[in-house]
Amino acid sequence: MMKKEMIAMLLAGGQGSRLGVLTAKVAKPAVAFGGKYRIIDFPLSNCINSGIDTVGVLTQYQPLRLNTHIGIGIPWDLDRNVGGVSILPPYEKSSNSEWYTGTANAIYQNLDYMEQYNPDYVLILSGDHIYKMDYEVMLDFHKANKADVTIAAMPVPIEEASRFGIVVTDSDSKISEFEEKPEHPSSNLASMGIYIFSWPVLKDALIRLKDQPNCDFGKHIIPYCHSKGDRLFAYEYNGYWKDVGTLSSYWEANMELIDIIPEFNLYEEFWKIYTNSANLPPQYISDRAVVDRCIISNGTEIYGEVHSSVLGAGVTVGEGSVIRDSIIMRDVEIGKNCVIEKTIIAENTKIGDNVTIGIGADVPNRMKPNIYSGGLATIGENSVVPSGVQIGKNTAISGVTAEEDYAGGVLASGETLIKAGERV
Repeated sequence: MMKKEMIAMLLAGGQGSRLGVLTAKVAKPAVAFGGKYRIIDFPLSNCINSGIDTVGVLTQYQPLRLNTHIGIGIPWDLDRNVGGVSILPPYEKSSNSEWYTGTANAIYQNLDYMEQYNPDYVLILSGDHIYKMDYEVMLDFHKANKADVTIAAMPVPIEEASRFGIVVTDSDSKISEFEEKPEHPSSNLASMGIYIFSWPVLKDALIRLKDQPNCDFGKHIIPYCHSKGDRLFAYEYNGYWKDVGTLSSYWEANMELIDIIPEFNLYEEFWKIYTNSANLPPQYISDRAVVDRCIISNGTEIYGEVHSSVLGAGVTVGEGSVIRDSIIMRDVEIGKNCVIEKTIIAENTKIGDNVTIGIGADVPNRMKPNIYSGGLATIGENSVVPSGVQIGKNTAISGVTAEEDYAGGVLASGETLIKAGERV
């Protein structure tokens, strides 16, 4: 079998429950980002730009959209005879179907896949972060230090450090301690969940810990390697990195793309972000439309006003409608004379005429205050919002809703409206 120096294993099984209705029907890595992309495009593009041509994508929760998006990997130049991109769902074992129970368990179930490339190194990635990173530079660091495991780490504010796995290093970047979400962190270097393992070390750890329930890299594999005296190093990263795990951080990361000088630039020639782009017609902006500081994808038609927003492909904005500070995903239809502020509208949703979204007081959401926050209104995919209604802040809507669902034509701030049933 052909040998690969380094292969990548991309963990894309996450449900991303803190994204609320956005991930009710789709895995977090498949959520749209920046108009034409999906979150998983960023780590996949990093692989290609770093010269890694063999990527196993481990899927689990609602993988259909992800599988369709990746296909055989053509946009990322990953349609290879040897290597390329492979979708690795949990196998149906004859005795019982083996669901992946933890990040390391998912990798363990794919030992055979990795074995066939006989790699020297395995790169472990997560599918839900927005960043650009040259993994080749990290590999050079791994080799130079004769490391067994290299963990990409970035400095975080010390008050946020307890949310992460924290590494403590000596002056040579060698890791002396590893603390998983410590209450009193002894450093502010946080693990980014990006690891390079020398293959024999990874294989040994996975086999040794195979019976560990919910086997996880941060909780089990890394501490095991550390305890047996493996050489662990921290590779410090100082670039842009966003965990878009909450609606507020997801909204912010999208809004940052339209800054005059974006901190994260989608337009750099030398580090392209590749995606699966359908062959759509160009955008159309009518003579009465007003558009400023926006990202607008192909096939979108604008007859109203759009300010400081990110629009996916195939969106229609009706005459007289005004959209501000919002994320509108692909194939959304917005009727006439709507006012939409600070709203996230997921794919294939229909908004009637004279609808106002994002008004009223900033009242916490009653059902899930920790998810629907930041003053945002969030509407899940394939939803319908009837004409003439008003929707407040920190709200969530999903499904085909009708006038009678809105008492007095209003969904007040902090309320949630989730209707079962599919729109045909």
